[in-house]
This record gives sequence, C-alpha cells and structure tokens, in this order.
Amino acid sequence: MGVVLDIAERAWQGQLDGTMVQPGAAWGGLERVADGVSFILAFANISVVETGDGLLLVDATGPFHAGQAIAELRRATPAPVRAVVVTHGHVDHVFGLGALDEDARRAGAPPPEVVAHRAVAARFERYRLTAGWNGRVNQRQFALPAPVFPTSFRAPDRLVDGDDLVELGGVRAELRHDRGETDDALWVWLPASRTICAGDFVIWAAPNCGNPQKVQRYPREWAAALRRMAALDAEVLLPGHGPPVLGAARVRTLLDDTAAFLEELVEKTLALMNAGATLDEIVHAVHVDDRWLTRPYLRPVYDDPEFIVRNVHRLYGGWWDGNPAHLKPPPHAVLARALSDLAGGASALTRRAEAAAADGDLRLAAELVELAFAAAPDDPSVRGARAAIYQRRVAEESSLMARAIFAAAARESR
Repeated sequence: MGVVLDIAERAWQGQLDGTMVQPGAAWGGLERVADGVSFILAFANISVVETGDGLLLVDATGPFHAGQAIAELRRATPAPVRAVVVTHGHVDHVFGLGALDEDARRAGAPPPEVVAHRAVAARFERYRLTAGWNGRVNQRQFALPAPVFPTSFRAPDRLVDGDDLVELGGVRAELRHDRGETDDALWVWLPASRTICAGDFVIWAAPNCGNPQKVQRYPREWAAALRRMAALDAEVLLPGHGPPVLGAARVRTLLDDTAAFLEELVEKTLALMNAGATLDEIVHAVHVDDRWLTRPYLRPVYDDPEFIVRNVHRLYGGWWDGNPAHLKPPPHAVLARALSDLAGGASALTRRAEAAAADGDLRLAAELVELAFAAAPDDPSVRGARAAIYQRRVAEESSLMARAIFAAAARESR
C-alpha cells in the first residue's frame, strides 16, 4: 500500500483532521487504484486513465499543485495526455490546463482536447466580471495578503450539453451531467474498471452546498446525482477532494449517507417554508441528525449545515428573509447609531456584547459588537472587543468558511 491508499484507509477510519480542505496541506502523490486507472491526490485531484492512445485525465488540478502533479505524472509514464474531462470550472480544477498544454509542447505533441459542460464558458465570463469580488473572497477564505483571482482561462475544445461520451484508445468514459455544487458539473463513469470520478460531488466533508460567499448551489439535485452514482454499484470512487474510496460497500455507504444528509436538510427546510416560517425561524429550527456529522466523510470542516439551510431558502424562496423591515431597511450604520443612542452609547453596547460573550452567547455578542463597531468604528475599545469576540468565534467553529470570515473580522479590528 502506497501513500495515497494509506491516506484513504486512515480517512475511512476517521483519522484525518480536515487537512484535505487546506490547499497547502493536501498532497499525496500518484498511485494506481484500479486496472488502468491511477489517482493523483492533491488539493484538487486528478484521475489518470490509461488508454491505447495515450492518457485521459479527469480534471487538471489548480495553481497549488499543477507543476508538482505533472512532474509526478511524468515520473510514472511518458504517455501523452490526449484528453482532459473537466468536472466543473472552478479554478482549483482547471488552472492546471495551461501546464498540461506546456507539457505537451515540450514533448512535441498536440495539446490535449479539453471537454467540459457548456455552462463552463458562462462561468469563465462571470469570473472575468467579478474578479475583484472573488479575489476578496479568496483573501478572506485563505488569509491571503491581497485579493488574487485570475481573469484569463484556457477555453475548452469541446462543450457538452448533458450526458455524453468520450472514447479514446478503446476506453469508454461516460460523462454524466448533474447540478450540485455548480450548474456545470460533470462526473465520469468508467465501466471497464467500475470507477466513478465524482468531481466535487464528493469532497470528504459535508457538501460544499451553502457557501455564503459564492453563487447558488443545488442540494436536491446533488442528492439525486449521488443516488444515480450509487445505482452503478461502483468498486472505486475518486473524489474531487480527498482520497479515493475503495470497495463497493464503502462506495455505496458514502454515496447513500451523503445523499440522505442533503435530503434531510432540504426536506426540513422546505417543510418550514411551506408552513410560513421566516428565514430566521428556519435557520434556528433546522438541524441535521447528529449521526451524519460523525461520519468521516461528512464532517463540517469546510461548509456548514446551517449555511446549506440558507442556500435552500435562497434557491426556493428568494432573498427576502420574511421580516418586512428588512425589505427596504435603513443603512446599517444609521440603525447602529440609533440603537447605540438608545443603549447609552457604543461603549454600553460593547459592554453588553462582552457580557454576552462571557456567558457563552457568541452569536448575540457578535451582533451587539457589530452595532457598536458600525456606530463608532474608530473607538479603540470597540475594535478591541470586536477582535476578541470574533477570535473566540473562530475557536468555536468547525467549518473553514465560518472560521475564515470570523478571522478576517478579527484581523480587521486589530
């Protein structure tokens, strides 16, 4: 057993600590996982399929590991890369395409044909329109010193609209389109080796289906895709992030559990929406069964079930939260100053926030200190209290998304 399969076994036994969602900590190298199929375990993974006419890759990893992944690939085989199936257009899955083109040029070979869903083109255009926004998201999420996001992307050569097929060197790769984390998602079924290349439908964490800083996700369709995968009775599952899953029983268990997790959140949220509950009532009433969160592949180390509830509401109910005052509210700073005056000043709000924090109610503490900060943003005592409260929030959260946003607020205050 090599490094990748050792990590896979330790992951299944619950012995990984969430490092696979941290780009700098996620690397395992290349290892064969099925007949004619190898796997490069990086932050965003690459599946390598051997054919009679060169290699078919599923995904190309991103800027963190592209050079390292290609060097590892070349140590294993000189075979040319003939085609790359992109499971979706996120930067961490596509930005290695340029490095693969350069690898082909060095060998005097034509660049690989890149196959993607048609919606990838629209995604790249949206990225160009929102590069500043996405750069600031990355800055917060990964504590970068400055906003960083690309505006140039390697265009796919072939766009598909739904389920499709790639045949190369006697190997059949069946492409399946489902919406999940993205609207441009493909996953790949390799019937000869009974292998699923799942893309980000599987990430060894609670599904990234509620990201508060990103566009719409599709939890109900995501669950349906997992059910479609489970019906194939695959022997190997290769995820977009995290190690491979080997053995039909384990593959089926992971897919069924993840689908059930999402279905439970969707059903509970929709039931309350249909009963007339507000978003505030729904967010604080819907809780996923704790048994799911103990599964090593469903721990909320990246996204958070509470964020998925909000995303379900946004998908089916729009942006209004049900509070009529929030339909056309005053500027937050105006409201904060009015409440500060009523409370006896920003210092009084800050003292109350600190008391709430001392009582362990960090949600209330954060709301109160934000009002104080909006009313008196230059007050050193307010800024100090705000930094301390958000640093405590970082310590009490499990998801990278929540931790990153709270940590950014603490840094801003300091």
